Formats: sequence, C-alpha cells, structure tokens
Amino acid sequence: MLLRLGGSRGKMGILLIRRVGLFCRSAHLSSQNLEYRPIKKVMVANRGEIAIRVFRACTELGIRTVAVYSEQDTGQMHRQKADEAYLIGRGLSPVAAYLHIPDIIKVAKENNVDAIHPGYGFLSERADFAQACADARVRFIGPSPEVVRKMGDKVEARALAIKAGVPVVPGTDAPISSLKEAEEFAKTYSFPIIFKAAYGGGGRGMRVVRDYEELEENYQRAYSEALAAFGNGSLFVEKFIEKPRHIEVQILGDKYGNVIHLYERDCSIQRRHQKVVEIAPAAQLDPHLRDRLTSDSVNLAKQVGYENAGTVEFLVDKHGKHYFIEVNSRLQVEHTHIVKPKTFPVPCVSALSISPDLNLHLYFCPIIQQVFRSGEGMGIRLDSASAFQGAIISPHYDSLLVKVIASGKDLPTAATKMHRALTEFRVRGVKTNIPFLQNVLSNSQFLYATVDTQFIDENQELFNLKPTQNRAQKLLHYLGHIMVNGPMTPIPVKAKSSSVDPVVPSVSLGEPPMGFREVLLKEGPEGFARAIRQHQGLLLMDTTFRDAHQSLLATRVRTHDLKKIAPFVSHNFNNLFSLENWGGATFDVAMRFLWECPWKRLQELRALIPNVPFQMLLRGANAVGYTNYPDNAVFKFCEVAKENGMDIFRVFDSLNYIPNMLLGIEAAGAAGGVVEAAISYTGDVSDPMRQKYSLEYYLKLANELVKAGTHILAIKDMAGLLKPEASRLLIGALRDRFPDVPIHVHTHDTAGAGVAAMLACAQAGADIVDVAVDSMAGMTSQPSMGAIVACTKGTKLDTGEVFDYSEYWEVARGLYAPFDCTATMKSGNADVYENEIPGGQYTNLHFQAHSMGLGNKFKEVKKAYAEANKLLGDLIKVTPSSKIVGDLAQFMVQNSLSRAEVEERADELSFPLSVVEFLQGHIGIPHGGFPEPFRSKVLKSLPRIEGRPGASLPPMDFETLESDLQMTHGDEITPEDVMSAAMYPKVFQEFKEFTSKFGPVDCLNTRLFLDGPKIAEEFQVELERGKTLHIKALALGDLNKSGQREVFFELNGQLRSVLVKDTAAMKEMHFHPKALKDVRGQVGAPMPGKVVEVKVKPGQKVEKGQPLCVLSAMKMETVVNSPISGIISKVHVNADSSLEGDDLILEITE
Repeated sequence: MLLRLGGSRGKMGILLIRRVGLFCRSAHLSSQNLEYRPIKKVMVANRGEIAIRVFRACTELGIRTVAVYSEQDTGQMHRQKADEAYLIGRGLSPVAAYLHIPDIIKVAKENNVDAIHPGYGFLSERADFAQACADARVRFIGPSPEVVRKMGDKVEARALAIKAGVPVVPGTDAPISSLKEAEEFAKTYSFPIIFKAAYGGGGRGMRVVRDYEELEENYQRAYSEALAAFGNGSLFVEKFIEKPRHIEVQILGDKYGNVIHLYERDCSIQRRHQKVVEIAPAAQLDPHLRDRLTSDSVNLAKQVGYENAGTVEFLVDKHGKHYFIEVNSRLQVEHTHIVKPKTFPVPCVSALSISPDLNLHLYFCPIIQQVFRSGEGMGIRLDSASAFQGAIISPHYDSLLVKVIASGKDLPTAATKMHRALTEFRVRGVKTNIPFLQNVLSNSQFLYATVDTQFIDENQELFNLKPTQNRAQKLLHYLGHIMVNGPMTPIPVKAKSSSVDPVVPSVSLGEPPMGFREVLLKEGPEGFARAIRQHQGLLLMDTTFRDAHQSLLATRVRTHDLKKIAPFVSHNFNNLFSLENWGGATFDVAMRFLWECPWKRLQELRALIPNVPFQMLLRGANAVGYTNYPDNAVFKFCEVAKENGMDIFRVFDSLNYIPNMLLGIEAAGAAGGVVEAAISYTGDVSDPMRQKYSLEYYLKLANELVKAGTHILAIKDMAGLLKPEASRLLIGALRDRFPDVPIHVHTHDTAGAGVAAMLACAQAGADIVDVAVDSMAGMTSQPSMGAIVACTKGTKLDTGEVFDYSEYWEVARGLYAPFDCTATMKSGNADVYENEIPGGQYTNLHFQAHSMGLGNKFKEVKKAYAEANKLLGDLIKVTPSSKIVGDLAQFMVQNSLSRAEVEERADELSFPLSVVEFLQGHIGIPHGGFPEPFRSKVLKSLPRIEGRPGASLPPMDFETLESDLQMTHGDEITPEDVMSAAMYPKVFQEFKEFTSKFGPVDCLNTRLFLDGPKIAEEFQVELERGKTLHIKALALGDLNKSGQREVFFELNGQLRSVLVKDTAAMKEMHFHPKALKDVRGQVGAPMPGKVVEVKVKPGQKVEKGQPLCVLSAMKMETVVNSPISGIISKVHVNADSSLEGDDLILEITE
C-alpha cells in the first residue's frame, strides 16, 4: 500500500524500517543480559473497550487471554471475549473491585498469568500496582514501577520536564495539602487557576477557578472527584491558560533506551476537560512547533528511561508557545494507529467515542441498550465496549459504547465519513452523544479553522440537538403496552374490533373530475354562494368524514381509515356540495384519544381530495374549544385553517348568542373562507304550546346573521327535533324572507324521521341537506344518503348520480365496535323529543357514563338529562351547552340526586366545573336569561361575567407561546402546533409527550392501534412512502420484580424487545385507601377520574365550600369542595393521580 501511494510515502516507509532496524540491533546487543520469559497468557486488569482491544491483539499473537470482572459486570462483553474470566472484588463497590490489587494478583497467580495489562484508568497509573506485579513475578505491561511513580506524580513529572528543558506552566512544586496553599498560589500568580488530580487524568479531579468566591467549593469538588476516581484525592495547582490548543504526542520506548514519537494529535475539542473529538495530524500546526513538541516529548521520555506506549501532553497558547502538562504513562483510548507527518499526503484520522448522555436518573438504575446497529464502511474503524443488543449500560463505569475512527485524505473528508457512519448508527434504550457529535462535525470552524479548548463553550449552537426519530422502537413500545395492558384509548364497552379490514374500492387513474371547489377557487365565497343558489336540484353534504362517526362511534374514527377511502370519494363524489371532515369535537379528540395531529389530518385529506370543498364546525367565539379565547386567537385559528385547506366555516354558538357568533363570522370571513352562519335549533316551531323558541325567534336571528354578511344560512338541528311539519314552516319562512341566500339544513336521525324531515326542507326551499353514507347513517347520525338520492331521483330535487361507497364503511365500522352506539342502542328512539340529547353527544354521553360506572344507569342518565336541562333554564343543546347539561345529568345520577334535591342543596354541592362556569357567564347569555335562584345559590360570591365573555380577554401572545413550545418540544414546532396549544394547552402537551414516547401510532392499522397484535402475527407498518416495517409479535415475558414484562418482536428480521410496565400488577402492589363515609373529615372522589390539580397542602386551614382539588373524567372537570371547615391533616393524591369512585383524596381535622 505504501508503494502504491508514491514517493513521499515511500520515504516514510524507509524511515519506519530504519527505526525498526535500530530496535533490532539494540535487542541483539543486549540479549545476553536478559532473562527470556515468553508470554503465553495475559490478563487485562480492566474492562470494556480497552480490555477487548488488548484481547484481540493477544489472540492475533497466539497468546491466551484472561478477563476479570466485578459483580456488576457479569453481563459485559469483555468477559466473553477472553479465553478465561474470573470474578474479583466480591462484596466491594463497582469501582473498588477493579482497584483491589490483592484480588487481581491472586487471580493472576492462581491461573498462571504471565503478564498483566492495566489498560487505561483504574490502576493503570498506580506505581504500587506495577510494583505488586513485579513482586509477584508477573510482568506489568507498561513502564517500570519507578517510571510510573515519577510520571504519575504530576509534580515530580513537572520537575523532570524542567530538568529536561521542557517549558511548563507555572504550578505548585508538590501536591497541596490545604485550601490555604491554593489561596497562596492564587495570590502569587492571580486567577484563573486550575486544580488537577495529582495521581490520575482523563479530566477527573480538574476544576477551573476564576475568583476567590469559587475557590473553596471547587477545591472540595476536585478533591472528592480525584479520590473517587483514583483512590487518592491529592491535588496540585497550575496557572490556567485561557483558550489554548491541547496537543498530545504519542511515544514508544523500549528497554534499551530507544524512544520514538509517532507524531501528534489535536485534543482541543473538550467538554468539562473530557476529550470529545481528536484529530491527527493537528490541523494548521506550524512545522517548527511540531518539531519542538515531538523533540521535547522524546527528550523527556529518555530523561526518565521510559518504555512502552505513552503520551506527552502540551498546551499551546495563542502565541504558539507550548507548555508541558503531563505524561500519561499508559495506553490511551486513542492509541490505535500511527499518525504520519502532515507534510506527507496521507490520511487524516479523527477519533472519538460515542457514549450515553448520562443524566442524573441513570445513576439510580442500569439502562438496557435495546437496539444496536453500527455505522461501518470504507475508512471507518470501530472499537466496541458495550455495543450489542441487550447490553446493560451501568451507571458505575465509563459510558463508552463504541469508539469510531474515520480516515480520509484531509479533515473535511474524514469528517464526512465520520458523519455518515454516525448517521448509520442505531442505538436505542439509552441517549447518546451522536447528535452532538454530528453538530461538531458539521461546524465550519471545526472543518476549516483552528479550534481551542473553549470551542464547545463558545459554540452553544452545538447543543441544538436534532432529536432522533426512533419511530420503529417507539411503535414496538406502544404495541407491547397494548399486548400487556390492553387498549390505551379508553374503551366504553367490551367489544372486540373486527379482524377484517375494509376493501378499498378501485379508483381510476388520473386527476379527479372538477367539483364545486373549482368554482370557489375561481369566483371566491360570494360567487360560490351564487352558484349554489342557482344550482338546479338538491345538493348534499356528506358528513361521513366527521359528524356521522362522531354521532355513532364517539369521534374515534382515525385518519388512517379516512385516507384509504379519500381517493375514491374524490373521483366519485365531485358533485357534492362539501365534505364535513374537521373541527368541532374531532379537533381535541384527535389529540386526546387518537394521538393524531388534527392539522395533519386536514393536510392529508386536502391532498387526496383536491376537488370537493371541505367544511368545518367553528363554535363562534369558542373556535374549536369549550371555553372562550381572545379575539385574536379565533381570527388566527381561522387563518391557519384556511391556509391548510379548509373552505367553508359553519359558524354557530351553542346558545345562539349573537355577539359570540359575530366574532366567528368576522374571523372566518377575514380568513377568506365561505361563512355559513348556523342557527342552533331546539323546541318545536309547529307546537303552539312551546313558545320560548318560536318561529319569530328564528327569523329574528336569521335576519341578524344575514345582515352580518353570512354567505350561507344554516339550520343546525343537533338533537334531530326538526319534524317534517316544523321543517316546512321554518324553511319556508326563511326562503320567503331571504330568497337569494342559500339555505343548508343539518339534522340527526335519532327518532327515525330524518329522511322525511330533510325532504320536507328541500321541498320548502332548502338548497343543501346533510346526509351520511348508508352504513354510517340513521339513529344518532344523519339521514341516509342512499334514501335521499332515491327519493329525489327523477324529481326537480334530483341530486344526480352518487356512487355508493357504503360497503367500505360497513366493514370499517366493525373496527370501531367498542365505540359503536349499537352496543346498547339497536334502533332510533323517539324519546329524543323528550330528552333532546343531541345525536353527536349521545354516544359520547354513553361513553362517559360507562367510564364513570354508570353504564347500567344510562336510561336514568337520559331522564336526568331532561331534568338537568330544566334546572338550567331549557337551553339550546349544542356543544358546549349540551356538554354542560350532560355533566350535570351524570352528576345527578352519580350522586342519586333529584331535580328538587339539587335545587334545595345547590349552595353546598360540588357541581361540575362546566356547570359553575356556565352560570358565571363563561359561554355567553342564554335566551331568556339564567335560572334563578339556582344561579345565585350555586355561585354565592363567585364573580359573574357580563356581556360577551371573550371581549375582556387580552390578546394572545403567539410569539411567546411559540417560543415556550420550542423550549419544551424543540425547534420543530409549526404554526399549526401553536394553534393546537392555544386551543388546548394541556391536551397538546400530553399529545406531544405521548408521541415522543410511542411514536407515530397513526401509521398503525386500526385493529393494531386498538387491540395490538396476536402472538406469531406478522404485519407491515408504513412509516412513510418507501419506508415499511415488517413486524412479527413473538412472545410475552413473565412479570419481573419491577412489575414489568418483556415483549419480544421480530423487526425487519432482527430480534427486538421492549420492557412494559404491567399496570394491573402494579396496581395490585399498591392499594389506594377509600374514604369512610362515616368519618366527616375524609374527602373521597365523587366520581372516577384523574386529579388535575391539588389546591391545598397539609397544615393549611380551609373553610367549608373551599375548593380542594379538581378532578377530570372524560373531558368533564369537577371541583371538589371542602365539606367542613378545618385543617388539612393529610393529602393522599397528587396531580395526575388516577382515582376510582370514593378513593380518599385528603383528610381534614375540625
């Protein structure tokens, strides 16, 4: 190889041959004076990478190898690489075991070891160890005990350097014995100074001190660190040189006084005095300085009669002046290659280690390295330590996993190879410094300029680490969690998902045909509205993508299943008015229970369906939330929604409170969307006995909305109360009053009269009605698409051809069996005309009832709903007002309260938070005002809001919010993320935490998402286009003492495993106490749920009725108030505690 590379390398080859020749002549001249003892067996008194490296060299030489290991290292690789392995230091601490000289010598003697290699660290620079080896007639592979003593004592090494004429940094002549000596040194030489361990290196026991205030603390820290690392806490002090380069020269010496150097390495890139990256040869080093460094190194080694490998370390200041630091009289981590002079056109070699990012929590327990895949290839060398799947990374020792060495024709080339190799690594189960190293390797100063020891400190952008995706392992963790603990999304009823996946209908190739969105994009919202009004025949809006599954399946349908059918809809339903596919409850549920980004759903569906307008629900001033937001937040939300592909904004308010609706209308209009102002319908305009919500009431509302500039007028009949006769009256009156405004009607088919009502609306002048595909229609959903199409065919209301895609949804619906309303509701129910429960709320209310233990009392919940509605003044029941009524109904059933009892005890009951906030005026003013005296009894002295609730809120600071999110979650925060956090801060935080832990679960098919795989099941998961995981579930392990089970998979042909906590087993290990009903001071949970906030502390005085904590169950929050006055004696919960009904929250002493 040297010959191929040309003349310069040929010269180097001759130089090396001459030096080897000198060694041979010396050996020949002195051989008669030496005892010949061949080495047949070598022990390495060390562990990890260095032990393995020595074993490999010995094996190549035909020498038998012996490993020693501590009790904590029984599973480490180094003991498996040796021919023999023996336990040392039984009963000692992890480090003390490797420092126990008698044990090591004993093992060596008992097993006929010829020589001991000390490696680096531990005993490698201990003269007493070298002497113990000599006394036992076991060779010490290193310098003589005397040289080890001289070089290991940094003070004596300094004296020897001075004697050899090597410049040194001003420092103490001997190890200091007190803090006072350090103070005297600082007075003489001034700050900054540096403490160094007198009998060890590697950055341990080093502390820089810049003023007197830091002196004592740093002295104590350096002493303690040196004592722990080297068994001796002695320190010496030097003047600290600011921003030097750290250059090391590698030397080799033999027993005959011959010493050669192998040129230099630049070790300047350090953190906390630990070398991070080393470069050989040193970049941009003056040739004359190189000559002085190498010459001084050789002279110093000859001065002491140095033999074996070693390193002489120097600092080079900004003026090019060099100072001796120390001699490492041992092998080093980076002693792996000969570095040739920079003047020759030879490879540049970089050496660095990859190690876990040891945060404090790693000091309490070992970490299992779950996955390991190395980066290899041309120009890359790896020296491993604990680099294998299943390795336990102990917190007790050096954290090196593998050392990576890259070589290339110059530094940028070597850095490119190194970066590529690091990118190939896959290390899971522990955090590593790979992202940091990649930043270093990409830094222009590192690549093209000189660096000093302050490089890392002065380039803080190096710590802007790009997080690794780790998607496959996270998904395995999710699947393992389901296999051990069951579904992670709350399941209302015990029903298994179908094992059959829906078949996607075939789709023709090419672009989909044009639809109404083409009109909207060309003519704008006003032109779009004119086109709708001029259209001949009845138009349909398909709710299958949102409200249908909200109404039937508790809003649990996932983007995965929507995306599969989307291309078919785009190609076959281009004549639809729109698709309702976003907003309302789907926004928060996507994050809360499906762990999907709602914005990603909108983006992906828009890409798949470019031709059909999209419609969303906007809750007026509440946007897509259940509370009020600053006005600018509502405007910003609409703007971002429009940018992501939303077209039509159905704006409504649950109380028909005009000020709230006007804000939503303005926000949607300002964003450039089509405004569809929706009047929420309740009561019965055809019943002269029910006059609170009369025909005149609706016409007056419509008049105000048309004046406000709505493009389309909608009737939103959430409970399905609109009967055919009422439909003719209401829609007929609206058509007469507003002949040029398109009218859109939305209803639910709970009572079974939906098709008849919608046909009546169409005959009375409605332009658009809402329908759902047949297999997702009926009951609490919308009327059947197929029925409406069939009934209008051949009439002036003919909808045109609409292709059936019912079969897909019929099978897809089976995947969501645990959420399907048909689990308890087998048909429509006309009692909706009495209880007035909105269809979209029906399944969610049923879900909540089951989760709170009220599943068998759902009939009572429905009756209580009607009573709760009367208690609150007969409200229009649309989200969020419907939720308020539902919360109160469940509260009444949970606590066995009648309407009369609630009214009587209103001043002492702990009502759901939503009820209290409604009565305060948080969502606006209901038609007819608030119910009295109920309101006053509940609120007592609590503040009341007058007028539009959000009007007094200060503008939201989006820049600060984005900055806070970036601080928490990294720089990948998008404008859409900011809006999610603005709407639902806690839900978004939990969503980000979940996805950070479990990865992109939206890639899983729905059965796997809900139920997980069966043992031996093989399946595929597409992470993104062109990246598919092939997974097989293998086995479920037994419960370990930590309450965990190991779950085994095969991933892309490789064995993988994850540890999962068995929550049921963990619960058996701990039992939460119950509140005793006969003990006045014990406060129990009024319902199952999670603790959101604890408002009191032990020892705090509380008054009767004072809030103690807040519980949350299925989006309903309840404030638990104190039943008595007294002192908090004990708190049994904290934030995020999960409680069952009557679980003890706290105790109060009167």
